[in-house]
Amino acid sequence: MTSDTGQQSVRDKADFITGLVFVVLGAVVFYLSYTMPRLEARNIHPTTIPGLVPMALGAGLFVLGGLLAVKARKGIAGEWESFFAVFRTLEVARSMAALGLVLVFTLVLVGSMPFWAASMIFLFAFVVMMEGVLTPTRASWTSILLWAALTAALAGSAIYYLFAELFLVRLP
Repeated sequence: MTSDTGQQSVRDKADFITGLVFVVLGAVVFYLSYTMPRLEARNIHPTTIPGLVPMALGAGLFVLGGLLAVKARKGIAGEWESFFAVFRTLEVARSMAALGLVLVFTLVLVGSMPFWAASMIFLFAFVVMMEGVLTPTRASWTSILLWAALTAALAGSAIYYLFAELFLVRLP
């Protein structure tokens, strides 16, 4: 197997899994859109229900994800070890850490404390994670923590001031 063929097989496996994820996501979006209130009591016309556009988008994700998975299934060859080896890299660990931090920020921090504090905590944790934990070359912990605190204080304050004071956005 040549390197180009091996890379194509890995891409096909990634496309297959991505297609399956889109199928599941599309089905969930379609179902949740279908179960939205239809507002019959207000005599809303059936073609203007609130869930109609998300329902169409969910159906589109479902169909196109299925097509992607079917197309990729034809090109899958060999074992899956080379595909899963891609997930054991520093880049993937950094991406998953970023996703986890963003989820904690949006689902836990925002709404349970002032926005400026949530932003500063998120920025501090993000800098420490990316510069101190998930990095091939690390500086001293003192400089990392100092840089993280400085970044969190300045950027968090600037974000709050920009949105709350200049753009007059009501922040949680």
